[in-house]
Amino acid sequence: METTELYMICGIAFLVVFVILTLLAFLMRIIMLIFPEKVAEIDSALIAAVAATVQTVFPGTKITKLEERK
Repeated sequence: METTELYMICGIAFLVVFVILTLLAFLMRIIMLIFPEKVAEIDSALIAAVAATVQTVFPGTKITKLEERK
């Protein structure tokens, strides 16, 4: 086998892997559009637990706003 043939095989293999990964990326994007992420809401049990913990650690404080950071 000549060196030129080896370079051709490596180049073709690289391109095939690149094409497969590109197709998988598009497939993942389509799946993410079909099934979007559910937005989690803060439930009252979580608010009560945070308020109780803050009251225990820092007595006399009031919670005015709760936000979720992502």
